[in-house]
Amino acid sequence: MIDLRLLREDPDRVRASQRARGEDVDLVDALLSADERRRSSGLRFDELRSEQKALGKLISKATPEERAELLKKAEQLKADVKAADAVQDEADEEARRLLLQLGNIVQEDVPVGGEEDFVVLETHGTIRDFAAEGFKAKDHLELGEALSAIDVERGAKVSGSRFYYLTGVGALLELALVNASIAQATEAGFIPMLTPTLVRPRAMEGTGFLGQAAENVYHLEKDDYYLVGTSEVPLAAYHMDEIIDAEKLPLRYAGFSPCYRREAGTYGKDTRGIFRVHQFDKVEMFSYVHPDEAAAEHQRLLEWEKQWLTALELPFRVIDVATGDLGASATRKYDCEAWIPTQGKYRELTSASNCDSFQARRLSIRMRDGKKVQPLSTLNGTLCAVPRTIVAILENHQLPDGSVRVPPVLRPYLGGRETLEPTAK
Repeated sequence: MIDLRLLREDPDRVRASQRARGEDVDLVDALLSADERRRSSGLRFDELRSEQKALGKLISKATPEERAELLKKAEQLKADVKAADAVQDEADEEARRLLLQLGNIVQEDVPVGGEEDFVVLETHGTIRDFAAEGFKAKDHLELGEALSAIDVERGAKVSGSRFYYLTGVGALLELALVNASIAQATEAGFIPMLTPTLVRPRAMEGTGFLGQAAENVYHLEKDDYYLVGTSEVPLAAYHMDEIIDAEKLPLRYAGFSPCYRREAGTYGKDTRGIFRVHQFDKVEMFSYVHPDEAAAEHQRLLEWEKQWLTALELPFRVIDVATGDLGASATRKYDCEAWIPTQGKYRELTSASNCDSFQARRLSIRMRDGKKVQPLSTLNGTLCAVPRTIVAILENHQLPDGSVRVPPVLRPYLGGRETLEPTAK
């Protein structure tokens, strides 16, 4: 959540952020009003409590003749205090409810607009000209089936659409990607973690996934648990309700977990193959930093993602995501999009988001810097979303005979294989 002092001191900035996101601007005024009611009801409660304490002292010193009248007044005051306490609780709840609906304040130089209004910052690698090489590129599913690496038919039979099996070299390729990406993250100073995939409501709400993203979250109603769509959620909640010494920052974690997304609103999109699926594995980087270091850490996360995609020898570009396409928690987000030959366009493989203190405030994670205790900043960056990375590798590194060249960074994790070979029919 945002700092309420910012809302009171500069409401126009908050309104501008909401407008840029394409979100409800009237929410700002509703929250200002609720905050005023919360503060005034708190003052009223404090005044009555102070009066009640003062009256208690008078009663203890009163004469028998005075005591009856004072006790009568005390009874009325007791009722007034109880009523004021209820009003304060109601005002607190209303203010918090509205505050949780408000997205993070976007940085002023973030491109304004919707999904297609991003700005391309960098382009890396060379897009292959398959026609010049003398053959037509196959898509990842055709290649994966020939390699006996991907089985979507049985995935659909067992679990429905957008599910799949990775088999044989497909399973080995996933494990190679996970191990290689974790190795890079560990070398960069991240602590590797295997995280829970079922979390309580507060963890999901605290990271900002029960607002605009709620439609894509799986909820187990009987147990009131949520299936995570990214290990960002358990990594963010790892230090929930804690105060961390500033000297220990930055804290960096690389989480591996299965992830689950309903993919609501994507009917008809990416239905072929394993690009957009309901269950997938992912390696996620997560950083806790001093607020003064948040912008620099954001750039570092992006550089680690670029290092990874470069090591996989994939052509990709970096985009500055527009305001209307940011998640609720992000103040700025960079995506790395790999070229997918058979789609003829770049598609998102990784993202890096700066959440400033937004998640830390919601999860009550603070840092102690000398005598000062304040919220810290959190950031997250996808290092390897496995199925999409497999899609990019198969299509970009395919050879005329249907085999697929293995990037050198993965070969030690694939028993030294230099290529993945089609299986005999």
